Amino acid sequence: MGDFRQLRAWQEAIRFVVLSRPAIRRLPPDERFSLAAQWRRAAYSVALNLAEGAARSNRGNFRRHVDIARGSLDELESILEVVKSLDYLSESELRVLHASRSNCARMVAGLLRRLRDD
Repeated sequence: MGDFRQLRAWQEAIRFVVLSRPAIRRLPPDERFSLAAQWRRAAYSVALNLAEGAARSNRGNFRRHVDIARGSLDELESILEVVKSLDYLSESELRVLHASRSNCARMVAGLLRRLRDD
């Protein structure tokens, strides 16, 4: 399918990972092995599935990996809602994270549409 580094969705997924690191570190210690670990895994999953899917020679396999990335983005939305509900981060920190996640989700949705239409 091509070089995954050229995918804007992958680039935004990497940006979300980078933005998440300091936020994850600020979670309470008792969340380190639950919420923090799940957040990290879900964020990595988006970028890694986009990269793995792009490496596939079959469009169907690529679409399956992009769909998995979409699921991880939905999981991240839920994680950010939990973080907000538990008041772990400031509104401004959450706003930046939500914006990055939403941008990536829009790009992934567009990629899925393109893969279905072709």
